[in-house]
Amino acid sequence: MREERLRTANGLRGTPALPLSAWRGRSGRRYVVGIHALEDDPAEVGEAVVIAVRRGGDGTAELVAVAAAGESPRERLARGWLTRARARGATEMHLHRLAEDAAARRAVVADLGGAPA
Repeated sequence: MREERLRTANGLRGTPALPLSAWRGRSGRRYVVGIHALEDDPAEVGEAVVIAVRRGGDGTAELVAVAAAGESPRERLARGWLTRARARGATEMHLHRLAEDAAARRAVVADLGGAPA
């Protein structure tokens, strides 16, 4: 699995480019993600595939952990997952929000090398 940075143009009136990237799974499929700081509150994640990322000094991203988060509180990320990802050096959270349902999110997690739920 590897990150493939997307080229995004600056927005109107000089606003910064959108923080987007993509990950390529074992299948060769590409998953577009939004890049966020590793947050303490998983309630804000919503339905998404969450990739915890450690970025090296040269800008290279390394996938640390991947999980599916659902709509209900039981399906959201547990603080333990975030704590473990942070302990392994993760500093970013990449969110893939384009999977249509829970089964599709589990398939993305498996394709990116995570254990399906």
